[in-house]
Amino acid sequence: MAKVYYEKDADLNLLKGKKVAIIGYGIQGRGQALNLRDSGIDVIIGQRKPSKAYDQALEDGFEPVSASEAARQADLIQILTQDHVQLDVYEKEIKQHLTQGKALVFSHGFNIHFGYIKPPKNVDVFLIAPKGPGALVRSQFVEGKGVPCLIAVQQDFTGKAKQLALAHAKAIGGTRGGVIETTFKEETETDLFGEQVVLCGGASELIRAGFETLVEAGYQPEIAYFECLHELKLITDAIFVSGIKGMHRRVSDTAEYGDYSRGRRIITENTRKEMKKILSEIQSGAFAKEWMDENKNGRVNYTKMRERDDNHLIEKVGEELRKMMPWIQDSSGAQSALSVGKR
Repeated sequence: MAKVYYEKDADLNLLKGKKVAIIGYGIQGRGQALNLRDSGIDVIIGQRKPSKAYDQALEDGFEPVSASEAARQADLIQILTQDHVQLDVYEKEIKQHLTQGKALVFSHGFNIHFGYIKPPKNVDVFLIAPKGPGALVRSQFVEGKGVPCLIAVQQDFTGKAKQLALAHAKAIGGTRGGVIETTFKEETETDLFGEQVVLCGGASELIRAGFETLVEAGYQPEIAYFECLHELKLITDAIFVSGIKGMHRRVSDTAEYGDYSRGRRIITENTRKEMKKILSEIQSGAFAKEWMDENKNGRVNYTKMRERDDNHLIEKVGEELRKMMPWIQDSSGAQSALSVGKR
């Protein structure tokens, strides 16, 4: 079992007298920045204007500056823009200010692991990755709790990179929930795999396929929507709270038996082979290159695929049915889900 670090294992004093730059005041940036400030850390925000994020930072009491100015002033520079933007921001605004002894910090290892960002050897490079969206990182902190985090050290120039990572985790509430040490490689590859195979790609395609099967068999689209999409939240909530075994104890015996006897007919050996193929594409860097090239080339395929799925019948049916359920948008669970994966 992995070693878990808690409050007693981290020294917040390591960050005292240091300035932390948060580059990108998005969902994760806001959550971490507010928690760092509340922990007594000197925080500066690097955020372009005009933008909603810039206005939000002002509203939260920060005085945002350019990424370049934030990096110049800071001792720890944390890049929290989206993956495909980070290299450009680094090259144009951060690199020249990354002087000896500073630290470059990430919450996802994509650009470091795949070699797009190549920091100088005389700085620390580490990762602090909360296992939850920024809104949850903030709300749990305010309640005196914490979202578990991962830390990883890629480069330890000062000899204190791990201790700094643990201090950072403590400052955002991570050591209240527990911190597990990993590597940039493990965090990046497992994160991408989970998104593509299970959490986003696998789940959404399974929902659409189930919906299409029922509709093509003559069932009403509204009924298919409820059975294949709407009720999924009840299942995932149960799994989230008490695992798959716990979910089985909360559904009917009929549903539980259907799971045991039919689930493996859906996720077949061929499906598992495709999962391994996707994992190999991630490990080799092929997916990373494909995604970076997609952005360089104007996101033509991305736009076509988004338009295709946005126009699926399940979306049109869902829009109408959700009007019958205004309480969905008022639920904290739904609101938290809106920010998952946005860095």
